[in-house]
Amino acid sequence: MPHSKWFAAVGTAAVVTMVMVPAQQAASAPSNAAPNSVSAATTLYYDDSRAGGWEAAIAAGVATWNANVTNVKLAKAPSGTRAQIRIIATNGWPQASLGPVRPGGQGWVELGSQAVAQGYDKTRIAAHEIGHNLGLPDTKPGPCSKLMSGSSAGVACRNPVPDAAERSRVESAYGGRAAAAQTPADGRVMVDVP
Repeated sequence: MPHSKWFAAVGTAAVVTMVMVPAQQAASAPSNAAPNSVSAATTLYYDDSRAGGWEAAIAAGVATWNANVTNVKLAKAPSGTRAQIRIIATNGWPQASLGPVRPGGQGWVELGSQAVAQGYDKTRIAAHEIGHNLGLPDTKPGPCSKLMSGSSAGVACRNPVPDAAERSRVESAYGGRAAAAQTPADGRVMVDVP
């Protein structure tokens, strides 16, 4: 190959390489977007239409989970949409099915007024029971800093926020291959009686 054509080919390759390198670096560079955007998260819909009197506590519990994990998001089920989590108010003790609940699956939460009558915080109860649907068992006895310590933390405990270990476990349950595996919910019933 004559030198002029060889230089032209090398020059073209160099230009292509110079243009491609920044594009490759841009693809791997961190962006200002959230690490796991909502579109990449598993969305679970909940129905609280039978949880009269608990709406504010449920909304606060859902907001707490949505603010603390990125691989799963909770959203109120629009009319006509099948909810994966059914939430109802009862007269007994709070209880829930143990997940992790997956799209297409179904879990349930019973928000019992008996715990409220004894002085337990409604928002903590709602966040705790939703935590069961997200795959977290009870960790009793436990301190107030652990959401899943439930009633064992005492009536003075108002903490509705999962700790780092609880957040990590939920993130793992709904991240990557774990979310794609579509493993069924555990099905055990978690009753939060002191």
